[in-house]
Amino acid sequence: MIALGLSLLSLAIWIYLLVGRGFFWLARERDDDLPARADLANWPKVTAIVPARDEAEVVAESVGSLLSQDYPGAFSVLLVDDQSSDGTAAIAREAAAALGRPDRLTVLSGSNLRGGWTGKLWAMRQGLSHIDAETESSGFVLFTDADIAYEADVVTRLVSGALARNAVLVSLMAKLRCQSFAERMTVPAFIFFFQMLYPFGLVNRPASKVAGAAGGCMLVKREALHAAGGLEAIRGALIDDCSMGALLKRQGPVWLGLTHRVTSLRPYPDFGDIRRMVNRSAYAQLGYSPLNLAGTVVGMMLTYLAPPLFALFGHGWAQAAGLAAWLLMAIAFAPTLRFYRASLAWGLALPVISALYTAYTLDSAWQHWRGRGGAWKGRFQASHAGAGTGHGAGEASET
Repeated sequence: MIALGLSLLSLAIWIYLLVGRGFFWLARERDDDLPARADLANWPKVTAIVPARDEAEVVAESVGSLLSQDYPGAFSVLLVDDQSSDGTAAIAREAAAALGRPDRLTVLSGSNLRGGWTGKLWAMRQGLSHIDAETESSGFVLFTDADIAYEADVVTRLVSGALARNAVLVSLMAKLRCQSFAERMTVPAFIFFFQMLYPFGLVNRPASKVAGAAGGCMLVKREALHAAGGLEAIRGALIDDCSMGALLKRQGPVWLGLTHRVTSLRPYPDFGDIRRMVNRSAYAQLGYSPLNLAGTVVGMMLTYLAPPLFALFGHGWAQAAGLAAWLLMAIAFAPTLRFYRASLAWGLALPVISALYTAYTLDSAWQHWRGRGGAWKGRFQASHAGAGTGHGAGEASET
Protein backbone atom coordinates (compact mmCIF):
# COMPACT_ATOMS: atom_id res chain seq x y z
CA MET A 1 0.00 0.00 0.00
CA ILE A 2 2.87 2.40 0.71
CA ALA A 3 4.34 1.77 -2.74
CA LEU A 4 0.98 2.34 -4.40
CA GLY A 5 0.43 5.55 -2.43
CA LEU A 6 3.84 6.96 -3.33
CA SER A 7 3.49 6.05 -7.00
CA LEU A 8 0.05 7.67 -7.18
CA LEU A 9 1.42 10.76 -5.45
CA SER A 10 4.19 11.02 -8.07
CA LEU A 11 1.60 10.68 -10.82
CA ALA A 12 -0.58 13.35 -9.20
CA ILE A 13 2.41 15.69 -9.06
CA TRP A 14 3.00 15.34 -12.79
CA ILE A 15 -0.68 15.79 -13.62
CA TYR A 16 -0.61 19.01 -11.60
CA LEU A 17 2.60 20.19 -13.27
CA LEU A 18 1.13 19.66 -16.72
CA VAL A 19 -2.19 21.40 -16.10
CA GLY A 20 -1.76 23.56 -12.99
CA ARG A 21 1.44 25.56 -13.57
CA GLY A 22 0.39 27.79 -16.42
CA PHE A 23 1.32 25.14 -19.01
CA PHE A 24 4.94 26.21 -18.57
CA TRP A 25 6.20 23.05 -20.25
CA LEU A 26 4.84 24.08 -23.66
CA ALA A 27 7.61 26.72 -23.85
CA ARG A 28 5.35 28.90 -25.95
CA GLU A 29 6.30 32.34 -24.60
CA ARG A 30 8.70 33.45 -27.37
CA ASP A 31 10.07 36.77 -28.58
CA ASP A 32 8.18 36.16 -31.82
CA ASP A 33 5.15 37.29 -29.80
CA LEU A 34 6.71 40.76 -29.52
CA PRO A 35 6.08 43.22 -32.36
CA ALA A 36 9.05 43.39 -34.70
CA ARG A 37 8.92 47.18 -34.97
CA ALA A 38 6.64 49.83 -33.54
CA ASP A 39 5.33 52.68 -35.68
CA LEU A 40 6.94 55.60 -33.84
CA ALA A 41 8.08 59.06 -34.82
CA ASN A 42 10.31 59.40 -31.76
CA TRP A 43 11.99 56.34 -30.32
CA PRO A 44 13.02 56.43 -26.64
CA LYS A 45 16.68 56.55 -25.72
CA VAL A 46 18.22 53.21 -24.74
CA THR A 47 21.53 52.64 -22.97
CA ALA A 48 22.95 49.14 -22.64
CA ILE A 49 24.83 48.61 -19.36
CA VAL A 50 27.32 45.75 -19.55
CA PRO A 51 29.04 44.74 -16.27
CA ALA A 52 32.22 42.86 -17.18
CA ARG A 53 34.85 41.15 -15.05
CA ASP A 54 37.64 39.29 -16.87
CA GLU A 55 35.63 38.66 -20.02
CA ALA A 56 38.42 39.00 -22.60
CA GLU A 57 37.40 35.83 -24.46
CA VAL A 58 33.84 36.93 -25.22
CA VAL A 59 33.52 40.70 -24.77
CA ALA A 60 34.46 41.62 -28.35
CA GLU A 61 31.64 39.56 -29.84
CA SER A 62 29.17 40.68 -27.19
CA VAL A 63 29.91 44.40 -27.46
CA GLY A 64 30.14 44.12 -31.23
CA SER A 65 26.65 42.65 -31.42
CA LEU A 66 25.28 45.50 -29.31
CA LEU A 67 27.00 48.17 -31.38
CA SER A 68 25.54 46.57 -34.54
CA GLN A 69 21.93 47.01 -33.44
CA ASP A 70 19.58 48.52 -36.01
CA TYR A 71 17.65 50.46 -33.37
CA PRO A 72 16.19 53.63 -34.97
CA GLY A 73 16.49 55.76 -31.83
CA ALA A 74 19.41 56.92 -29.70
CA PHE A 75 21.35 53.88 -28.51
CA SER A 76 24.69 53.56 -26.74
CA VAL A 77 26.67 51.00 -24.79
CA LEU A 78 28.23 51.54 -21.36
CA LEU A 79 30.67 48.83 -20.29
CA VAL A 80 31.49 48.81 -16.58
CA ASP A 81 34.92 47.22 -16.27
CA ASP A 82 34.69 45.50 -12.90
CA GLN A 83 38.43 45.56 -12.09
CA SER A 84 39.35 43.10 -14.84
CA SER A 85 42.91 41.83 -15.06
CA ASP A 86 42.81 40.44 -18.61
CA GLY A 87 42.39 43.55 -20.77
CA THR A 88 38.61 43.33 -21.07
CA ALA A 89 38.19 47.11 -21.46
CA ALA A 90 40.86 47.43 -24.15
CA ILE A 91 39.37 44.57 -26.16
CA ALA A 92 35.93 46.18 -25.99
CA ARG A 93 37.35 49.48 -27.27
CA GLU A 94 39.13 47.66 -30.10
CA ALA A 95 35.88 45.96 -31.09
CA ALA A 96 34.08 49.31 -31.21
CA ALA A 97 36.88 50.85 -33.28
CA ALA A 98 36.85 47.92 -35.72
CA LEU A 99 33.15 48.53 -36.33
CA GLY A 100 33.72 52.26 -36.80
CA ARG A 101 31.53 53.06 -33.78
CA PRO A 102 33.85 54.07 -30.95
CA ASP A 103 31.57 57.01 -30.14
CA ARG A 104 28.75 54.64 -29.15
CA LEU A 105 30.81 52.87 -26.48
CA THR A 106 31.75 54.27 -23.07
CA VAL A 107 34.02 52.30 -20.76
CA LEU A 108 33.66 53.05 -17.05
CA SER A 109 36.29 51.77 -14.62
CA GLY A 110 34.53 50.12 -11.70
CA SER A 111 35.36 50.94 -8.10
CA ASN A 112 35.92 48.55 -5.21
CA LEU A 113 32.96 46.40 -4.27
CA ARG A 114 30.82 48.16 -1.67
CA GLY A 115 29.68 46.24 1.40
CA GLY A 116 26.19 44.76 1.19
CA TRP A 117 26.27 44.52 -2.61
CA THR A 118 26.89 41.57 -4.89
CA GLY A 119 29.51 42.19 -7.56
CA LYS A 120 27.22 42.26 -10.56
CA LEU A 121 24.64 44.56 -8.98
CA TRP A 122 27.34 46.95 -7.77
CA ALA A 123 28.71 47.20 -11.31
CA MET A 124 25.18 47.73 -12.66
CA ARG A 125 24.61 50.45 -10.05
CA GLN A 126 27.74 52.30 -11.10
CA GLY A 127 26.61 52.21 -14.72
CA LEU A 128 23.13 53.41 -13.83
CA SER A 129 24.53 56.24 -11.69
CA HIS A 130 26.71 57.31 -14.62
CA ILE A 131 23.82 57.68 -17.03
CA ASP A 132 21.57 59.23 -14.36
CA ALA A 133 24.17 61.96 -13.92
CA GLU A 134 24.13 62.70 -17.65
CA THR A 135 20.46 62.42 -18.63
CA GLU A 136 17.03 62.61 -17.03
CA SER A 137 15.45 59.37 -15.88
CA SER A 138 13.49 58.59 -19.01
CA GLY A 139 13.76 55.98 -21.69
CA PHE A 140 15.12 52.49 -21.12
CA VAL A 141 18.24 50.76 -19.89
CA LEU A 142 19.24 47.36 -21.19
CA PHE A 143 20.99 45.36 -18.48
CA THR A 144 22.97 42.64 -20.18
CA ASP A 145 26.04 40.49 -19.65
CA ALA A 146 29.42 40.53 -21.33
CA ASP A 147 28.96 36.97 -22.58
CA ILE A 148 25.68 37.59 -24.42
CA ALA A 149 25.36 38.14 -28.19
CA TYR A 150 22.43 39.81 -29.94
CA GLU A 151 20.99 39.65 -33.43
CA ALA A 152 20.67 43.11 -34.97
CA ASP A 153 16.91 43.56 -34.44
CA VAL A 154 16.69 42.61 -30.76
CA VAL A 155 16.73 46.06 -29.13
CA THR A 156 14.11 47.32 -31.58
CA ARG A 157 11.93 44.31 -30.80
CA LEU A 158 12.40 44.73 -27.04
CA VAL A 159 11.41 48.39 -27.08
CA SER A 160 8.48 47.75 -29.42
CA GLY A 161 7.26 45.00 -27.10
CA ALA A 162 7.64 47.15 -23.99
CA LEU A 163 5.67 49.99 -25.54
CA ALA A 164 2.96 47.72 -26.96
CA ARG A 165 2.44 46.01 -23.60
CA ASN A 166 3.10 49.10 -21.45
CA ALA A 167 5.67 46.90 -19.73
CA VAL A 168 8.25 48.16 -17.25
CA LEU A 169 10.48 45.13 -17.90
CA VAL A 170 10.94 42.96 -20.98
CA SER A 171 13.41 40.12 -20.57
CA LEU A 172 14.63 37.35 -22.84
CA MET A 173 16.12 34.07 -21.66
CA ALA A 174 19.36 33.92 -23.62
CA LYS A 175 19.74 30.63 -25.44
CA LEU A 176 22.55 28.77 -23.73
CA ARG A 177 25.23 26.79 -25.55
CA CYS A 178 24.20 23.19 -26.10
CA GLN A 179 27.12 21.56 -27.90
CA SER A 180 29.21 19.39 -25.58
CA PHE A 181 27.80 16.18 -24.12
CA ALA A 182 27.51 17.82 -20.69
CA GLU A 183 25.62 20.76 -22.20
CA ARG A 184 23.26 18.55 -24.20
CA MET A 185 22.49 16.55 -21.10
CA THR A 186 21.97 19.40 -18.64
CA VAL A 187 21.23 22.71 -20.37
CA PRO A 188 17.69 21.98 -21.63
CA ALA A 189 16.84 20.69 -18.15
CA PHE A 190 18.16 23.92 -16.61
CA ILE A 191 15.70 25.90 -18.75
CA PHE A 192 12.92 23.40 -18.03
CA PHE A 193 13.41 23.73 -14.28
CA PHE A 194 13.55 27.52 -14.55
CA GLN A 195 10.22 27.56 -16.38
CA MET A 196 8.73 25.19 -13.84
CA LEU A 197 9.72 27.45 -10.94
CA TYR A 198 8.66 30.64 -12.71
CA PRO A 199 6.16 29.82 -15.47
CA PHE A 200 6.62 32.46 -18.14
CA GLY A 201 2.89 32.61 -18.86
CA LEU A 202 2.19 33.49 -15.23
CA VAL A 203 5.10 35.94 -15.09
CA ASN A 204 3.58 37.72 -18.09
CA ARG A 205 0.07 37.83 -16.60
CA PRO A 206 -0.37 41.14 -14.73
CA ALA A 207 -2.86 39.63 -12.28
CA SER A 208 -0.47 36.86 -11.26
CA LYS A 209 1.94 37.30 -8.36
CA VAL A 210 4.59 35.17 -10.09
CA ALA A 211 7.49 37.35 -11.24
CA GLY A 212 10.80 36.65 -12.86
CA ALA A 213 13.39 37.73 -15.38
CA ALA A 214 16.55 36.45 -17.08
CA GLY A 215 19.64 38.43 -16.16
CA GLY A 216 21.39 38.17 -19.51
CA CYS A 217 18.86 40.45 -21.21
CA MET A 218 16.60 42.82 -19.27
CA LEU A 219 15.15 45.95 -20.86
CA VAL A 220 14.00 48.15 -17.97
CA LYS A 221 11.99 51.36 -17.92
CA ARG A 222 14.21 53.74 -15.99
CA GLU A 223 11.40 55.69 -14.35
CA ALA A 224 9.86 52.47 -13.02
CA LEU A 225 13.19 51.25 -11.63
CA HIS A 226 13.77 54.49 -9.75
CA ALA A 227 10.17 54.50 -8.48
CA ALA A 228 10.74 50.98 -7.12
CA GLY A 229 13.74 52.13 -5.08
CA GLY A 230 16.45 51.52 -7.65
CA LEU A 231 19.05 48.77 -7.55
CA GLU A 232 19.58 49.50 -3.87
CA ALA A 233 16.35 47.61 -3.20
CA ILE A 234 17.94 44.33 -4.36
CA ARG A 235 21.62 45.11 -3.73
CA GLY A 236 22.34 41.91 -1.77
CA ALA A 237 20.51 39.55 -4.13
CA LEU A 238 22.63 36.75 -5.52
CA ILE A 239 19.74 35.87 -7.84
CA ASP A 240 19.54 39.37 -9.22
CA ASP A 241 17.41 38.73 -12.29
CA CYS A 242 14.29 37.33 -10.65
CA SER A 243 14.71 39.79 -7.81
CA MET A 244 14.54 42.50 -10.45
CA GLY A 245 11.42 40.91 -11.90
CA ALA A 246 9.69 40.80 -8.51
CA LEU A 247 10.71 44.39 -7.76
CA LEU A 248 9.44 45.79 -11.05
CA LYS A 249 6.22 43.80 -11.29
CA ARG A 250 4.97 45.94 -8.42
CA GLN A 251 5.35 48.91 -10.80
CA GLY A 252 3.64 47.48 -13.85
CA PRO A 253 3.52 44.59 -16.32
CA VAL A 254 6.63 42.53 -16.99
CA TRP A 255 7.27 40.10 -19.82
CA LEU A 256 9.67 37.16 -20.06
CA GLY A 257 10.20 34.83 -23.01
CA LEU A 258 12.46 32.41 -24.81
CA THR A 259 14.48 33.45 -27.84
CA HIS A 260 16.83 32.24 -30.54
CA ARG A 261 17.98 35.83 -31.18
CA VAL A 262 19.93 36.31 -27.93
CA THR A 263 22.60 33.70 -27.23
CA SER A 264 25.11 32.96 -24.50
CA LEU A 265 28.75 32.80 -25.57
CA ARG A 266 29.93 31.06 -22.42
CA PRO A 267 30.83 27.38 -22.89
CA TYR A 268 30.23 24.68 -20.30
CA PRO A 269 32.32 21.88 -21.80
CA ASP A 270 32.17 19.43 -18.89
CA PHE A 271 30.05 18.58 -15.89
CA GLY A 272 32.35 20.46 -13.53
CA ASP A 273 31.52 23.69 -15.36
CA ILE A 274 27.80 22.96 -15.09
CA ARG A 275 28.18 22.21 -11.39
CA ARG A 276 29.96 25.50 -10.72
CA MET A 277 27.32 27.39 -12.70
CA VAL A 278 24.47 25.84 -10.72
CA ASN A 279 25.96 25.90 -7.24
CA ARG A 280 26.58 29.67 -7.35
CA SER A 281 22.89 30.31 -6.71
CA ALA A 282 21.08 27.03 -5.99
CA TYR A 283 21.23 27.34 -2.21
CA ALA A 284 20.34 31.04 -2.42
CA GLN A 285 17.18 29.96 -4.26
CA LEU A 286 16.28 27.99 -1.13
CA GLY A 287 16.80 30.99 1.14
CA TYR A 288 19.92 29.38 2.67
CA SER A 289 17.55 27.17 4.67
CA PRO A 290 18.56 23.61 5.65
CA LEU A 291 14.85 22.80 6.03
CA ASN A 292 14.11 23.98 2.49
CA LEU A 293 17.11 22.00 1.27
CA ALA A 294 15.81 18.81 2.88
CA GLY A 295 12.36 19.41 1.44
CA THR A 296 13.81 19.99 -2.00
CA VAL A 297 15.77 16.75 -1.92
CA VAL A 298 12.67 14.79 -0.88
CA GLY A 299 10.58 16.57 -3.50
CA MET A 300 13.09 15.86 -6.28
CA MET A 301 13.18 12.18 -5.34
CA LEU A 302 9.41 11.88 -5.28
CA THR A 303 8.91 13.84 -8.50
CA TYR A 304 11.75 12.53 -10.68
CA LEU A 305 13.29 9.38 -9.19
CA ALA A 306 10.23 7.54 -7.89
CA PRO A 307 8.42 7.17 -11.26
CA PRO A 308 11.17 5.17 -13.03
CA LEU A 309 11.85 3.12 -9.90
CA PHE A 310 8.21 2.08 -9.65
CA ALA A 311 8.02 1.58 -13.42
CA LEU A 312 11.02 -0.76 -13.44
CA PHE A 313 10.66 -2.53 -10.11
CA GLY A 314 7.06 -2.05 -9.01
CA HIS A 315 4.07 -4.34 -9.47
CA GLY A 316 0.46 -3.92 -10.42
CA TRP A 317 -1.08 -0.48 -10.08
CA ALA A 318 2.08 0.96 -8.53
CA GLN A 319 4.03 0.00 -11.63
CA ALA A 320 1.33 1.39 -13.92
CA ALA A 321 1.29 4.70 -12.04
CA GLY A 322 5.09 4.88 -12.21
CA LEU A 323 5.05 4.27 -15.96
CA ALA A 324 2.38 6.94 -16.45
CA ALA A 325 4.30 9.51 -14.40
CA TRP A 326 7.53 8.75 -16.28
CA LEU A 327 5.70 9.16 -19.60
CA LEU A 328 4.17 12.48 -18.52
CA MET A 329 7.65 13.62 -17.44
CA ALA A 330 9.05 12.87 -20.90
CA ILE A 331 6.08 14.56 -22.61
CA ALA A 332 6.53 17.69 -20.47
CA PHE A 333 10.24 17.91 -21.27
CA ALA A 334 9.80 17.44 -25.03
CA PRO A 335 9.01 21.07 -26.06
CA THR A 336 12.14 22.39 -24.32
CA LEU A 337 14.22 19.65 -25.94
CA ARG A 338 12.82 20.62 -29.33
CA PHE A 339 13.62 24.27 -28.65
CA TYR A 340 17.24 23.26 -28.09
CA ARG A 341 17.16 20.81 -31.01
CA ALA A 342 18.11 18.02 -28.62
CA SER A 343 17.09 14.38 -28.85
CA LEU A 344 13.71 13.61 -27.31
CA ALA A 345 15.33 10.56 -25.75
CA TRP A 346 16.71 12.88 -23.08
CA GLY A 347 13.14 13.01 -21.78
CA LEU A 348 13.46 9.46 -20.48
CA ALA A 349 16.78 10.42 -18.87
CA LEU A 350 15.31 13.33 -16.92
CA PRO A 351 15.37 11.31 -13.65
CA VAL A 352 19.15 10.91 -13.98
CA ILE A 353 19.58 14.56 -14.95
CA SER A 354 17.49 15.65 -11.96
CA ALA A 355 19.73 13.56 -9.70
CA LEU A 356 22.72 15.55 -11.00
CA TYR A 357 20.98 18.84 -10.23
CA THR A 358 20.07 17.59 -6.77
CA ALA A 359 23.73 16.78 -6.16
CA TYR A 360 24.73 20.23 -7.44
CA THR A 361 22.21 21.82 -5.05
CA LEU A 362 23.68 19.88 -2.13
CA ASP A 363 27.13 21.02 -3.21
CA SER A 364 25.87 24.61 -3.32
CA ALA A 365 24.77 24.29 0.32
CA TRP A 366 28.09 22.72 1.27
CA GLN A 367 30.06 25.53 -0.37
CA HIS A 368 27.93 28.08 1.47
CA TRP A 369 28.53 26.38 4.81
CA ARG A 370 32.26 26.44 4.05
CA GLY A 371 32.10 30.19 3.44
CA ARG A 372 32.68 29.78 -0.29
CA GLY A 373 29.13 30.25 -1.56
CA GLY A 374 28.31 32.25 -4.66
CA ALA A 375 31.81 31.82 -6.05
CA TRP A 376 32.45 33.89 -9.16
CA LYS A 377 35.84 35.02 -10.42
CA GLY A 378 37.54 35.33 -7.06
CA ARG A 379 34.51 36.48 -5.06
CA PHE A 380 32.42 34.46 -2.63
CA GLN A 381 29.18 36.40 -2.60
CA ALA A 382 26.55 34.23 -0.95
CA SER A 383 25.30 35.57 2.35
CA HIS A 384 22.24 35.43 4.53
CA ALA A 385 21.64 39.05 3.58
CA GLY A 386 20.82 37.93 0.07
CA ALA A 387 18.23 35.43 1.17
CA GLY A 388 15.55 38.01 1.59
CA THR A 389 16.02 39.54 -1.83
CA GLY A 390 16.41 36.53 -4.10
CA HIS A 391 13.24 35.47 -5.90
CA GLY A 392 14.13 33.09 -8.64
CA ALA A 393 16.42 30.62 -10.26
CA GLY A 394 19.77 32.07 -11.21
CA GLU A 395 20.66 32.92 -14.79
CA ALA A 396 23.46 30.86 -16.20
CA SER A 397 25.57 33.77 -17.28
CA GLU A 398 26.52 36.48 -14.81
CA THR A 399 29.37 38.79 -14.03
